[in-house]
Order: sequence, then structure tokens, then C-alpha cells
Amino acid sequence: MTTESKIYWGVGIFSVIIILGAFLIPGDRPSKEDLPWHIEHPSPGTVKVFGLTLGQSTPGEAEARFKEEGEPSLFKSPAGVLAAELFFEQINLAGLRSRVVLTVDIADAELKGMYERGLRMAGTGSGKKITLTPDDIAILRRAPISSLTYMPGVKVDEALFLKRFGEPAQIIKEEKNGTTHWLYPQHGLDITMGGDEKPLLQYVSPTEFDKLIKPLLNQAAQSTK
Repeated sequence: MTTESKIYWGVGIFSVIIILGAFLIPGDRPSKEDLPWHIEHPSPGTVKVFGLTLGQSTPGEAEARFKEEGEPSLFKSPAGVLAAELFFEQINLAGLRSRVVLTVDIADAELKGMYERGLRMAGTGSGKKITLTPDDIAILRRAPISSLTYMPGVKVDEALFLKRFGEPAQIIKEEKNGTTHWLYPQHGLDITMGGDEKPLLQYVSPTEFDKLIKPLLNQAAQSTK
């Protein structure tokens, strides 16, 4: 995730009460596919969330699903790692204004070509952001989604996550930034919470979950030395 993709925004108290009602009050008003805890497993090792199957659905299908056009970008980390993403600044899910970031599965050689063909480059807090050519944007929209990050527009209490997801299989705390990760490997889900920040839910295929938690485990090990 890029720093730019993790920027949150606030809403008024009255709006918060209305929005949280969509999460807390039973009923059939919200579509099940609009709820972050409605996770399906179409086949062993796969995850379907918000109506999108990771590893199969494409960003183009996500745009049709959310009825919004995402912002495609290529990011280069300080370590030189390239990642293609589609960012939705604001979508409505179950009455809650949210942000969604899709990371796209594109081969390293293709990502390198996109980087070299990039139209513009801008610095971010965590690397560089590259504006893609129209042809490369078309490639991005057809590639499979490898991970989905969901950022609700309001702070959600831990008790709600416990009620909807159950006890996490593992909890990892990052001492450096004060965030806590609740990990659900069976769902490929990492819920990140920290202080007054709004939560961040990242979904990957369960078969890819080790790649998600390995950096967290390394950081936890380093902090105990």
C-alpha cells in the first residue's frame, strides 16, 4: 500500500450514526455483497468479497460492480518494487462511503515495461507514482486482481469485527507505528487498526496469505531484539 492510498477522511456525527446503522442494524436493506464480512470461497484457496473473486476478477469488472471509474497508477517503492493499482476515491457500499484499492497481478517484466513507458512521475511519501499510457491502463484493467484493500469512512469498533469475523487466528502489533493486525488466514484477511485511525481491511487469496504476513512477522521479530 502507498501512503497516498491510506489517506482517510471524516464525516459528521449525524452521518456517522446513519452510516453505522447499515452495519449494526439487522435487515435486508444492504446487499450482502456490499458488506466486508460477507466472504465466500467459490473453490478451495479462493476468496470472493464485494462480489469480486481475487485472482480471477479484473479491475474492469470491479468498475462495473462499483459503478465508478477507478484511478489506475503504477507505484515504485524506495526498494524498487513496482506495483500496479486501481484506486477508488469514493464508492458507496451498504450506505457507507468507502475507499477501495485494488492491486493487480501483472508480471514483473510487464511492470518494468509500463514503468519505462510511463508518461509522468511524481514523488509520494513512500516512493514514486507513475502515470500510465492508455494502452497500459487497458492492460491493467484486464489483469486479475491480486488483493483488495477496503477503507471504511468511519471508525469501526473492535467489538463489531469480533462479532462478524470471530476471534483472529493471530494478532501482530507493530511497535513502530502503533498499529495492530488481526489476521484471518482462512479468509486471506488482515484487519489493521491503530488508535483513532479508521480500520483498513486487506484481502488476498488464502494461498497468498504468507506473503502478506511475512513482512509483519519480520518487523515483529526485529522489534523484540
